[in-house]
Amino acid sequence: MSTPDDAFPVLGILGGGQLGKMMAAAAVQMGVAVRLLSPKPAGPMQYYAHAQTADWTDPDVLRAFAADCTAVTVESEWAPAGALDAVRPDTCALWPAPETLALIKDKGVQKQHLAKAGLPVPDFANCPTLNDALDAAQAFGYPVMLKQFRGAYDGYGNATAHTPEDLRAAWPDLAADDGLQVEAFVDFSHELAVQVARRPGGASVTYPVAHTIQRNHKCHAVHVPAPVAPDVAAEAQRVAHAAVDAVDGVGLTAVELFACADGSVLINELAPRPHNTGHYSIEGCHTSQFANHVRAVLDWPLGDPSLRANAAVMVNVLGDRQGTPPRTTGLPDALQQPNVSVHIYGKPDVRPGRKMGHVTAVGADVEALRTAAEASATAIQL
Repeated sequence: MSTPDDAFPVLGILGGGQLGKMMAAAAVQMGVAVRLLSPKPAGPMQYYAHAQTADWTDPDVLRAFAADCTAVTVESEWAPAGALDAVRPDTCALWPAPETLALIKDKGVQKQHLAKAGLPVPDFANCPTLNDALDAAQAFGYPVMLKQFRGAYDGYGNATAHTPEDLRAAWPDLAADDGLQVEAFVDFSHELAVQVARRPGGASVTYPVAHTIQRNHKCHAVHVPAPVAPDVAAEAQRVAHAAVDAVDGVGLTAVELFACADGSVLINELAPRPHNTGHYSIEGCHTSQFANHVRAVLDWPLGDPSLRANAAVMVNVLGDRQGTPPRTTGLPDALQQPNVSVHIYGKPDVRPGRKMGHVTAVGADVEALRTAAEASATAIQL
């Protein structure tokens, strides 16, 4: 049975966590049907009828999943895009491309590729042995950042080494068979993030520069616009755009950066998907990062990424206990905060430090918005 050229498309999403949930919500709002595939039950995907749990390394599972999809995208860079690419029909697009994901998901490969493209990155060394890492750290000078090549997320997989003893202690946890990355510590003034949405032909839009506030290597809050000089913001957007072009990103790519005291900007890392630092855009921008991701992978015109108001602040809601299921304790209090939107992801169990949701406040004054968002996030005790 043929499909009419003007039929609404079907978007497949490899992944069933909160990013997949919010991608699907943006797609459904535009009349796009969604299919989600996850290797294990994931609470956020439960809200969608066409959510499937199966072995996503099985070619038969992937072939059946892609059969009626117009395009498939990924919730994370570790989804089996390469395996799906081998079995998808010609009528089904796959974005980001497996080649892009391969450049990004290994931090050693990513940094080497960006440096080779002439983009500004911190001094780094990919170290196959502990002795190589100790030599690199000595050359850079302590402290140094230690980064796991693959599989890191939400602050897991990174460590700061202040001494050779710290490095030796961290090595067994972070190093793979091919070692780990040692990066010179950057004396930055601000940590920044810029989202870039890019279509297959290269047309793109760039989001405002966000200031990210970290706690224990995890994103705690995001302020937009970032409190940096206009020339620094412009350079951050330029570098982010160039980085996404360099990896041929399609869809939404998040670029995390360091703003240095001398006004320069360095790339920290890329994520080839919607990102926690861009969640503010759901209420804060004319077109959210999720809506533009859907548009981009379907090769549809991109929407306006600019802010709806003077400012937006996002604060993450983290788990503070070990247990199941989540509770609604404090949620009514959180909802009473003016100009604050609450997002609870629907994860089935709570862990200390696990991202369970976020809140966003939109308005005129960043400090007032931060106060309201913090109050709302603190009230929620899942």
